Amino acid sequence: MFTSEMIASFNDLETDIYNYVITHEQEVIYMRIRELAEHTHVSTATILRFCKKVGCEGFSEFKTKLKIELKSRQETVKSGEHTVMEFFERTLSSDQEAVLLEAVELLTSADNVLFVGIGSSGILAEYGARYFSSLGKFSMYIKDFSYPIHNRLQKNSVSIVLSVSGENSFTVKQMNRLKREGSKVISITNNKHCTTAKMSDINLAYYMTEEYYEDTNITTQVPVIYLLETLARKLNQHEQDLRKKAMEGHDE
Repeated sequence: MFTSEMIASFNDLETDIYNYVITHEQEVIYMRIRELAEHTHVSTATILRFCKKVGCEGFSEFKTKLKIELKSRQETVKSGEHTVMEFFERTLSSDQEAVLLEAVELLTSADNVLFVGIGSSGILAEYGARYFSSLGKFSMYIKDFSYPIHNRLQKNSVSIVLSVSGENSFTVKQMNRLKREGSKVISITNNKHCTTAKMSDINLAYYMTEEYYEDTNITTQVPVIYLLETLARKLNQHEQDLRKKAMEGHDE
């Protein structure tokens, strides 16, 4: 409701009104204009000028818009819970297991695992590298496009690329660089039709409704954590099984 341009244009009195509104939103939507004027120590005329500056004809319209925004925030939180449940129901009854096993086979034969991501995906990429390393598959997280990677680390390596949209220019450039050096790519994206997914050798798509709050992508990342941990655990179990078979064959 309040853009950065609007906030930057506020004078001192309007800034006081803004600060009061954002810290008392639930109360303001039920106030009369005189009540808000008293709480903010300004005139009703100043309140009306403030309303016009934020794109409202009057105080009533301002309160209506504020109510709509508060309601949309509550619905966003609720829908997040439902979409996560839908993901798990869909995953448990789908054939994604076959794709996970294919990814495990690719990772098993790799000497190095590199994680790539930026923003919230970067945070999860760092988490993924740590989680894989904790389960015995040493991994690195790359967050800087200019970060030097020795050629021997890229040969016989698998890169796990995380991106919600799959269209981030940093991610695409990094993937192109890694593929050019011979790295195989497993991507985890929100859908399989994006650039990142198409460039990958294997793609794990989780299909969640993308959600935004004040121009920020707040799409839940719970499916990504689930896929990363599941992949790491299956990889660990697979490698243990291979070692066990090797031991049994040696004993014979």
